[in-house]
Amino acid sequence: MPHTQGTAVITGASAGIGATFARRLAREGYDLLLIARRRDRLEALAAEISAATGRHVEILEADLATESGLHAAAERLGTVPNLVLLINNAGFGLLGRFFEASVEDHERMHRLHIMAPLRLTHAALRRMIPISQGAIINVASVAGFTASPGSVSYSATKHWMNNFTEGLWLDLKTRGSGVRVQALCPGFTYSEFHDVMPMDRGNIHPSLWCKAEDVVDASLRGLQRDKLFVIPGWRYRLLVGLLGLVPASLRHSGAVWYARTMRRLGS
Repeated sequence: MPHTQGTAVITGASAGIGATFARRLAREGYDLLLIARRRDRLEALAAEISAATGRHVEILEADLATESGLHAAAERLGTVPNLVLLINNAGFGLLGRFFEASVEDHERMHRLHIMAPLRLTHAALRRMIPISQGAIINVASVAGFTASPGSVSYSATKHWMNNFTEGLWLDLKTRGSGVRVQALCPGFTYSEFHDVMPMDRGNIHPSLWCKAEDVVDASLRGLQRDKLFVIPGWRYRLLVGLLGLVPASLRHSGAVWYARTMRRLGS
């Protein structure tokens, strides 16, 4: 077995950005613990990565929106050997007005986007803080910088993740710790994420779509520089910069117009 950089734990690892992180990190010499709900997808990905890189890849089938699944993942983080990186990537989207959707779906999103990163980050930091090394990447979203009609809980939970990560970053700085944290904030990214919602990709201009590989590249470059917020793509960095300059009334009018134009909401 070749020398390892340590073990990276990735949630939501069975597809999309999570699977792309897994392939990339294995090529760079990391062993992996992949966490997701779909065992068949995890097993196939683990076999592919092991065959291609020779890295040690373990899997954990767990639904992090449930107490049992989250408990199992947090317990595993306490024992995984040489933990150096946690990527909180698991998530999903909802389309439609908040009051027209199932409250159970919104609750599930809040558990997955908030409670899962909170608990897993706490478990990981218990391992990383004493040795003053390691890193945590929280996959948030450009949507976390604004409110959006038709995806109320998504924007709200990603805003929480951005704020949570910033607070952690400040906590670590006050301690002088070598542990790094990052809020990765991609825009529209080619993956299964939008298919599951479902969302018609044709409603979004092609220039706004990013490749998962480019998102992962930007994240890992930012991590090397201890960059707190990483926003892949110059268009999205410009958008986030402008959002802070635009009056709230104009942002709100633009958001309503955009939602109706994209046919995400009816009349």
